[in-house]
Amino acid sequence: MATFGKATFNTVRYAAARPTYPWQLFEFVFQYHGKMRSAKWDTAVDLGCGTGQATAELYPFKHVIGVDPGAKMIEQAKIHIAKNGANEQFEFVQSAAEDVSFLEDGSVDLLVAAQAAHWFDWDKMWPEAARLLRTGGSAAFWGYSEFRLSHFPELTPLVSEYAQGSDPATSLGPHWQQPGRSILDNHFLAVPKATDVLPDKFTDWEHIFYTGSHYPDLPNPQPVILRKRMTWDDLLAYFRTFSSLHTFHERYPDDLNNPDGDIALRFRNTLKERTKAENGDYLEFIDLEWPTALMTVRRR
Repeated sequence: MATFGKATFNTVRYAAARPTYPWQLFEFVFQYHGKMRSAKWDTAVDLGCGTGQATAELYPFKHVIGVDPGAKMIEQAKIHIAKNGANEQFEFVQSAAEDVSFLEDGSVDLLVAAQAAHWFDWDKMWPEAARLLRTGGSAAFWGYSEFRLSHFPELTPLVSEYAQGSDPATSLGPHWQQPGRSILDNHFLAVPKATDVLPDKFTDWEHIFYTGSHYPDLPNPQPVILRKRMTWDDLLAYFRTFSSLHTFHERYPDDLNNPDGDIALRFRNTLKERTKAENGDYLEFIDLEWPTALMTVRRR
């Protein structure tokens, strides 16, 4: 996660190029939270809030707190909230997710983490979540794994080789921060269940896989819900948000001087060639989708 906190990491580009979470996801989380008659809608906390994309959607709660260890992320989150016309309902605090001592015991109704939970130290996270949540409060943590080209499943091996290959000079695979990336790509299966860790504190565990046909071995996979249509320039901008690409260029700076463009541009161009029509025309737009996993649990 340290890559996102570096002064050279472009948080503006990150915020603009990443996919946005569908309302269907928040609707499910809110319905889960509201199942309890005693559910309250006073305080929601977004851990590892990043640029504030998910934080902004927690407006049904009277007080929303975004927490992130990176100062640049917090700055961008504040800008995002202001652009959306938000008010004093939102607050941001720079802090690690596993130790938010500024929050009182039992003071939080909903605890979420969007594309951040794979970085957490779960030996600390579940006890901290149990401390924060009031009785009947909920936690919902989700994240998306490696992208897929919706209409070109035959190119999935090519995508995987670029993003997860083993050669450090030709693939981004060795440049992801671990074990976080592996936890994410394995859909949080390595995360210990809260109900196993603290059975006297948590109940109603659910682990949902919005992965479609991409991972048929997962239990009861649901249709993919995270999608985005992009231009080829958009796709390149998305590639440039990869923390692994940032690290790749730190380790292989000469790649930026390649006459055919850097590794991200070369890969974008490869995909563009592989998806063009039989008459030789290039597609104007490309559809991407991201298999997503969601974990929810309730405080007893």
